[in-house]
Parts: sequence; structure tokens; C-alpha cells
Amino acid sequence: MHIKELMKQFEEIMSAAAFAEAGEFTAARKIIHERYKILLVLTGMETDMKATKYALNTSKRIGAGIEILYLAKDSAEKSFLEEYLKELKTKGIEYHVTECKESLKEAVMKFIEKEKGIQFVVVDSHDLGIDSERDEKRTLEEWKKLECPLVLVSGFGKT
Repeated sequence: MHIKELMKQFEEIMSAAAFAEAGEFTAARKIIHERYKILLVLTGMETDMKATKYALNTSKRIGAGIEILYLAKDSAEKSFLEEYLKELKTKGIEYHVTECKESLKEAVMKFIEKEKGIQFVVVDSHDLGIDSERDEKRTLEEWKKLECPLVLVSGFGKT
């Protein structure tokens, strides 16, 4: 890590500590949550709920915010997104939604390149098009270029 990055992290931590000492816990939490983020990929399918719950629980455990990359095919799928956002709001988790029309892999790769602080990507395995062990090996080889861990939620088959 470069000295500039370390100094920036130190400044952020000290700022959060100052806000916490002053009783501004929401501001302190926001500063810390903005440092570490989970990228949650949603596609508007029912299987997204498993990935969302995983990201939500992990976010609470590690104190991370959530970036949502939403790859909806049409506006009818937005009702699923609204359901997820309500849960995040009630849990007090910081999040930001980015809508995208590109392919899943392209969208995630571009997002990771421009957004710093992503600890890992959470996506439902159905969204990757993995239907067999052979598909899994081929697909996961393609995703090795990702600059952070990829967490696949759920197993084979359709739910």
C-alpha cells in the first residue's frame, strides 16, 4: 500500500472517531461504511433474495456499505429492487444503486475498475448461467480476472 493511501485511511478513521466522540454516530458510521463496500449484483429475479440476504448479513458483520449493481431487463422487475431497498433502509445500511444495461460480466468489471473499496462481489450463481460443473469451470475461469473475490450464492438447478 502506498503512503498516500495509508494517510487517507488514517484521516478517514480519525474523522469517524471525531464524529463518534461528538455523538454523531450516523456520520461516523457513514464514513466507515464508505471505506468498505460489498458489490451486490441484482437481476430482478426471485433468486436475488438469497444473494441479498447474504450481502445484508455480511455487511452488518464487517461494517460495510453496499453498492448495488442492478441489471434489470425491464421496468416490471423494479418491484423486486424496492423490496430489497426497504430491508436495507430498516437495517440502517448505507447503499447506492447503479442501474446497468450491459452484460453481467462487463458491468461488474467496469464497476470494479472505477469504484474503490469493494471487498467482494455477491451474485446468485443462476445469474452467471452456470447449469453444470463444466459450465462452472469455464465461467469461473473467465471471472478470475476480477480484482476482488466473487461470492456465488445458491447451488445448481432452478428455484
